[in-house]
Amino acid sequence: MSEPVTEGVDGSASDPGTAPGRTPPEPVAHAYRRDAAEVADLLGVDPAAGLSAAEAERRASEWGANELAEPARRSQWLRLLDQFRSWLIGILLGAAVLAGIIGDLRDAVVITVVLLVNAVVGFLQERRAEHSLEALRRMLVPTARVRRDGEVSTVAARELVPGDVVLLEAGDRVPADGRLVVAESVEVAEAALTGESQPVAKTTAPAGAAGDAPVPVAERTGTLFMNTALTRGRAEMVVTATGMATEVGTIAEALRTGGEPPSPLRVQMDSLGRRLALVSGVAVAAYALVALARGEDLADLALRAVALAVAAIPEGLPAVLALTLALGVYRMARRGAIVKRLASVEALGSATVVCSDKTGTLTLNEMTARALWAAGRLYEVTGEGYGTTGAVRPAGPGDRGDAPPEPPREAVLPFALCNDARPAPGGDGVVGDPTEAALLVLAAKTGLDPAALRARTPRTGEIPFDPATKYMATFHTDADGRVRVHVKGALDVLLDRCTHVLTEDGAVPLTDERRAEITAVARRMGGEGLRVLGAATATACTAAPEAGATTGATTDDGPGPGATTDGNPGTAAGTASVGRDRPHALPATGLTLTAVAGIADPPRPQAHDAVALARAAGVTVKMITGDHADTATAIARELGITGDVVTGAELDRMSERDLADRIEDIGVFARVAPEHKVTIVRALSARGHIVAMTGDGVNDAAALRAAHIGVAMGITGTDVAKEAADVVLTDDDFSTIVRAVREGRSLYDNIVTFVRFQLSTNIGAILTLLAAVLTGLPTPMTAIQLLWVNIIMDGPPAMALGIDPPRGDVMSRPPRPPSERILSSRRMTVIVRAGLVMTVGTLTVFALGRRYTDEATAATMAFTTFVLFQLCNALAARSEDGPVLGRFQLRNRTLWICLGAVLVLQVVAVQVPFAQGVFDTVALSAAQWAMCLAAASTVLLAEQAWRTGRARSTHPRAGGRAGS
Repeated sequence: MSEPVTEGVDGSASDPGTAPGRTPPEPVAHAYRRDAAEVADLLGVDPAAGLSAAEAERRASEWGANELAEPARRSQWLRLLDQFRSWLIGILLGAAVLAGIIGDLRDAVVITVVLLVNAVVGFLQERRAEHSLEALRRMLVPTARVRRDGEVSTVAARELVPGDVVLLEAGDRVPADGRLVVAESVEVAEAALTGESQPVAKTTAPAGAAGDAPVPVAERTGTLFMNTALTRGRAEMVVTATGMATEVGTIAEALRTGGEPPSPLRVQMDSLGRRLALVSGVAVAAYALVALARGEDLADLALRAVALAVAAIPEGLPAVLALTLALGVYRMARRGAIVKRLASVEALGSATVVCSDKTGTLTLNEMTARALWAAGRLYEVTGEGYGTTGAVRPAGPGDRGDAPPEPPREAVLPFALCNDARPAPGGDGVVGDPTEAALLVLAAKTGLDPAALRARTPRTGEIPFDPATKYMATFHTDADGRVRVHVKGALDVLLDRCTHVLTEDGAVPLTDERRAEITAVARRMGGEGLRVLGAATATACTAAPEAGATTGATTDDGPGPGATTDGNPGTAAGTASVGRDRPHALPATGLTLTAVAGIADPPRPQAHDAVALARAAGVTVKMITGDHADTATAIARELGITGDVVTGAELDRMSERDLADRIEDIGVFARVAPEHKVTIVRALSARGHIVAMTGDGVNDAAALRAAHIGVAMGITGTDVAKEAADVVLTDDDFSTIVRAVREGRSLYDNIVTFVRFQLSTNIGAILTLLAAVLTGLPTPMTAIQLLWVNIIMDGPPAMALGIDPPRGDVMSRPPRPPSERILSSRRMTVIVRAGLVMTVGTLTVFALGRRYTDEATAATMAFTTFVLFQLCNALAARSEDGPVLGRFQLRNRTLWICLGAVLVLQVVAVQVPFAQGVFDTVALSAAQWAMCLAAASTVLLAEQAWRTGRARSTHPRAGGRAGS
């Protein structure tokens, strides 16, 4: 009910829920250190009444909405203009302008259209990726239950203000940061913020002492944080921070101001653009000087100079590059990855290190029982996650008797009954605490039906789990009217209360020998990274209520009479409430130990193979987690991740140089904070690595932005992580990352292939024109013929090379060095060599044609020879080693179709009268065509001879590696 208006110290009336005479101050600094009552007092609120509606409205106007600020977005026009920000694009724009100035509108229009197509493809792909991500942005809870004016109501989460009293139950997501004032058996899943895979127990007690160093977020047990979720219990909190002032907001703000490293492809293409600018300038200048010296007409010289500039630069390269990347993005989307930026696909292919979060990325984020000890026998538990597919079968070799023993159903009864988890509606998964879900699934795998069991033996009382006592107990009435108690909890605590142990022959005394055996089993499970829990049972006894015991009755407005708010579960330790009846007491001794279970968050089924494939490809996988070192080490060992284990505390003691010196040998980082992850990424980058960072939590977001490639999980990932990432996995499958690496490497191979192809064409054209001028020959090709070569070669054949299937060795070779250039000295040598062969062949045919035929026929033969050179060069460019021709040449059907189409178009340009007038050609005879084809094939013969000679000199007994 509403609280009456009280009178302030100045005699004026104050709002209900606001402390008399106090103006609500700013949110409380270090609220986690202060007592809950002090925090409420400083925020000017009575938790029993909450804020008044008027005060909440006033604070909303002062503090703003409880939502994360949207990152600044560039306008659509600016983002379209971003597609033109590269040296290569700038040079082509300059060539288009120059062509327009001298009246060559045809060249100007063609170049401009190509550039516009390139820009639109890139722009639309980025827009499509953003629209796909919009469907994934569902992180912030829309509503919250609050107490205002003494009554509980539901408000929009964005309307919460500091001082609001929020009521939460198991399954609720926390809508803001707040200080707990009521905590009844509360556990919270904070993996999205801290990386801790286990739910964290929460109390109302303050964390740390005044004047101490700041307490890590993971250890602030009296505080709840935005976008975490309650897995158990009931809580009330006073909101201490909203929106960007929350812990999540702090990380989001860091992302807004953080920078992004340029992708390797962007760096490569900018470098290529600058080098092409230099080549183009030198070629045009040399040609102009020689032509002027020969006294050529100035207007004709200007037209040819523009043609030469166009020939020097592959104007189709941006369009082919955009198409190749877009097709890669399309293939990745079909395989479960949304790529937000085109260059990210290639960048992932160049990754040398993948830094992966453990929880939910390498693992299922579903606790699973992996081992069970019962009746003196060790069992292994198969199956993963919350599905009941799997079995409980004896571990180790051999078994007494011919038939395997029955699963120990009686031994796991406490795990099924002393459990608040329940099957999800529809039977898909389990609702409740992850640990209890694992134990419920374990019971089901033995053949028990938990639902039917609970119906036959209804619960009459319980002692909720308390971090102080480390156990939970429930009381059940059997069919014969007896009350039995079932207990689960820490094994050492249960062993202290047990006097017997369940065996195949029934309950027997728990001797020191048996106790040592059980302890050894538990130690073995713990060494394997498993969380160990015990189960016990006994006939219950009744007792009168002890001090602090309650019936556990509650109302919507708060705890029932006698409930405590100091973090205890609302009952005295060891005493359970039975509705409104007398309580049952847990015996201090006399329990019978029935089973010991080992549970863990298991690796994803495909993760081990994915890690192995990455290692074979020379990509190092490093695990970064907030979990304990032992747990992380066990998972890493199971996945095949090798290297030293370093904790966050050890990182704090390292200098940047120390970390950089050790980073190569470290495989697992445990108990780390978000700032550690950024430090790790920077240390790897400083060592020259291309770093891919995977993760799903808010704590991963800053590192996702700092890395060269950020990969976020689409199902379990937070909104902040998806915003920071370059790639979002819709299936949350780590193996998708390895497929992306393969795709990225294949894309880079294809980019190298069509760059080699296009540049050798351009170099051949430049050298042909320069050599003709220097040797005193007429120019063998006109400006329109040069443009024709560029159009038909920079278009379909280059695009077909861009979709070459992956080569056989793509995942068996190490990543290329980050400093490797597309135009390495070796590749430049190959390009120039091919250009020289084209030049010699074209001018030879031209000279012979002038000698034995007329000038027009000779020019047509030279033009045709140069075009046919490009058909042969496309085949030679598909590989860098091994035989030029082989079965792999048949794998790209599209390329052969394009080459056939180019040949048909060239025949039309030469033989059809209408086209002859456009291209200044004349018809050629069959013998003349054969001569042109023979000359063009020399580029294949020369390349094969070169490779054979190099292979023999390098490997006398081997023929080199095939390019397939």
